[in-house]
Amino acid sequence: MELSALRIFKAVAEEGSVTQAAARLHRVQSNVSARLAQLEEGLGVALFHRSGRRLLITAEGERLLAYTGRLLRLADEAQAAVRGDQRPAGQLRIGAMETTAAARLPQVLAAFHKRHPDVELTLETGPTDQLVHAVLNHKLDAALVAAPVTRPELEQVPVFEEELVLLTGDRHGPVSGPEDVGRKALLVFRSGCAYRRKLEGWFAEAGVTPSRVSEFGTFEAIIGCVAAGMGVALMPREVLKQRKLAGTIRVHTLPPEFAMVQTMLVWREDVVLHPARQAFAAGFS
Repeated sequence: MELSALRIFKAVAEEGSVTQAAARLHRVQSNVSARLAQLEEGLGVALFHRSGRRLLITAEGERLLAYTGRLLRLADEAQAAVRGDQRPAGQLRIGAMETTAAARLPQVLAAFHKRHPDVELTLETGPTDQLVHAVLNHKLDAALVAAPVTRPELEQVPVFEEELVLLTGDRHGPVSGPEDVGRKALLVFRSGCAYRRKLEGWFAEAGVTPSRVSEFGTFEAIIGCVAAGMGVALMPREVLKQRKLAGTIRVHTLPPEFAMVQTMLVWREDVVLHPARQAFAAGFS
């Protein structure tokens, strides 16, 4: 298999379309179709189901795709190592928790782009568990997640310390423990969120069962529902500093063992040479 054919296959798999893959790779459509057909013929399997103009990847294609990213990254690493090229360039795929992306990253990303304009940086947000899984499976080059991270395959460095605070409606009384909000719903991110585990652990340790748990996709939705009196939530204080929330929510301090959490930058330890990722990590030191 040629690396160029694998790059074409990867682009088609990600775009789901020969036309869009050709535009992304700056190739003519007929060339992309021909190279894809040659790859399928050489492997003796169909990599895609054809459905009109859309291409749906087959089970065999999924298996090849899992190897393709690793092969292409190793090839890029080998080229850089041989040439001694340490200039940050190319694609850098960063993941971050949504609250981290909103409160911490705007200035970081702006400064990074100014220093390294040849790096094509993309950002994906999600809960900690999802981001860790994406890094382990080579779908992200690095991610900002909540500690603790216990995967030995990952290198990790602390970059931020967050104070988590409990949010209630503005008219809610003082909160000294979960029993003071036990009748309220927990407003949380979807499963896999480390902050959600913190909040649920706080309740569990006190032996208090919340009335219900409601999941949301964005922190803005969570804050809005807290202000509407629908429940309580856990959020980094840094997120609240940048928003005018006076008169809509009340902020309650938690015990340090529940409130303080480190944000870690993690990446696969076996991907040693990655100048763009290394430059991004250096920005936090």
